[in-house]
Amino acid sequence: MAAAGPEDPSLERHFKGHRDAVTSVDFSLNKKQLASGSMDSCLMIWSMRPQMRAYRFVGHKDAVMCVQFSPSGHLVASGSRDKTVRLWVPSVKGESTVFRAHTATVRSVHFSSDGQSLVTASDDKTVKVWTVHRQKFLFSLSQHINWVRCARFSPDGRLIVSASDDKTVKLWDKTSRECIHSFCEHGGFVNHVDFHPSGTCIAAAGTDNTVKVWDVRMNRLLQHYQVHNAVVNSLSFHPSGNYLVTASNDSTLKILDLLEGRLLYTLHGHQGPATCVAFSRAGDFFASGGSDEQVMVWKTNFDAADYGEVLKTQKSGSSVDGTYHSLLSEMDCGVHLKKTKTQDSGRNHEQQQDSSLATTLEHIMGQLDVLTQTVSILEQRLTLTEDKLKECLENQQKIIQNKVN
Repeated sequence: MAAAGPEDPSLERHFKGHRDAVTSVDFSLNKKQLASGSMDSCLMIWSMRPQMRAYRFVGHKDAVMCVQFSPSGHLVASGSRDKTVRLWVPSVKGESTVFRAHTATVRSVHFSSDGQSLVTASDDKTVKVWTVHRQKFLFSLSQHINWVRCARFSPDGRLIVSASDDKTVKLWDKTSRECIHSFCEHGGFVNHVDFHPSGTCIAAAGTDNTVKVWDVRMNRLLQHYQVHNAVVNSLSFHPSGNYLVTASNDSTLKILDLLEGRLLYTLHGHQGPATCVAFSRAGDFFASGGSDEQVMVWKTNFDAADYGEVLKTQKSGSSVDGTYHSLLSEMDCGVHLKKTKTQDSGRNHEQQQDSSLATTLEHIMGQLDVLTQTVSILEQRLTLTEDKLKECLENQQKIIQNKVN
């Protein structure tokens, strides 16, 4: 196992309370609570504080397939095999509102980053978007031709990505409600898909044992990982965008370094398939669930300075993100961010190097942005030319028809 920081990720706590396989896990914003769904039809809310009791929420009539906290942490959404979605208040009372969302199993629920919208995916082959307030149905996306396993909003809420048993991952424009691209490179079904925190790429987990990362601006494959020995069920991006954690039927969790394009850690904990995994909002913990009915909480233990700085940089509006590093590694520019433990005496020299590296990356990213804009302009021009050509051909046909008549 390769070392990536001062310590390996470590098992912090594990929770037992479900009576069947765990299907989904998610942290609240403040990390005080952890939600999990299970095939036992229950939603559990676990307290991260010692000696605090867990809450079991009963309401679904069949297996709970997915759970997610709202961005504020004041609501939890769950989807079930009973075809309904429930919105719960994660308190002692466990009050919920329920709505018949689909005509088949609901596989996925996801809040938009502003907490105003909810996207759901179902075995009825559709993706649906709802308002969280009053659960008003807005629209349906229905180009998939098989079960839809997962649907996610982009961080800015403008795009939706969905993964289906029709072996495609589709990218949708939320405003126009049109499918703007289909990724078809998976050899099997796609169980899970999610956006990179920057919104510029997506990662997909497949039944062909692979994890693939695509750039959604250029619609090209960036990275391809074959690190598991069985179906990959779930994945989650670290908030810094530099790491990806995956869960598989081979019973392991894997942590991938997206900057260097390599496997960092293999974690053994679950007895049987690891079904779900999710980083906390701050990235210092991640949780996993398995068919062994257990929920496990892991301490990330990466060097706090290593990803804490990246998070600060991203929040301040800099354009440093994992996608560009992936592009750089593909282009073999020789620029890598190495994770090292440094002594106080050498920090000034390292800061100078970081500053120089940041400047270089900024310049390269500026060039990439120009290139992206140029390609976009060329695509627009090509579309205009095609439209004109189509118009000319139609006019020509009309003239020929008139002559014949």
